[in-house]
Amino acid sequence: MKTYALLLIFILSLNATIKAQETLKTTLRVLTFNILHGANTTGDFDLDKIAQVIKKANPDLVALQEVDFKTNRAKQMDLTTELALRTKMTSLFARAMPYDGGEYGEGVLSRFSFLSTKNIPLPYTPDNEPKAAAEIKFISNAGDTIIFIGTHLDHLDAGLDRVQQAKKLNAVFTEDQVPKILAGDLNDVPGSKTINILESKWGSSYQFTRLEATFPSKRPDLKLDYVMFYPKNRWKVIKTEVFQDSIASDHCAFLSILELK
Repeated sequence: MKTYALLLIFILSLNATIKAQETLKTTLRVLTFNILHGANTTGDFDLDKIAQVIKKANPDLVALQEVDFKTNRAKQMDLTTELALRTKMTSLFARAMPYDGGEYGEGVLSRFSFLSTKNIPLPYTPDNEPKAAAEIKFISNAGDTIIFIGTHLDHLDAGLDRVQQAKKLNAVFTEDQVPKILAGDLNDVPGSKTINILESKWGSSYQFTRLEATFPSKRPDLKLDYVMFYPKNRWKVIKTEVFQDSIASDHCAFLSILELK
């Protein structure tokens, strides 16, 4: 009788554990923010202002663009690390090119530790600005392995580099079924060739009936900043929100809350 009772307790405990694991889902608050190398729109160098916007959004993951690493114009500061300290997150800087006595590229902030990191150079035309994609791999609180990519595509009107960069992102990141999130300043509008190439593989968090303009921050009328996800059928968009601060940067920060199905 005692053995039977212990067995029953074990089975009930096991069922409760399985049900708890089934109900625990990966839900992530993902922010993308072009920080104008910390200069603010007034020309002041105020990282606290940028950190305030990030903290207001309360993200789990942040893709930062126009990030300086120990340049003269940024007072020889490592902007990604400085913002990580101010927001109590961990950080990664991915160099795109040398600049002004230091380096310039992409940054990632995360509430999760990293399983691995990568810096993926993106194609560009000689004499144009080099671009990169910063990749982190982490395990969510629900136990899912996720890849997060922060990037910044070329800004020139011709868009030739943007198209090649979008194709490179598709080629590198959509060959397997590992859940991924891509976030950044893509420098193109919905319906453009660049965005159509990406959306042939990635889902987008914005609503086509409400594009949520992100640039310029003073009076936003263009959608340039995105959060995308892969595979399309694995993610559900819970909410999106634009954080407009005309001083912190010339871009608005764009938040997407995503749930892994």
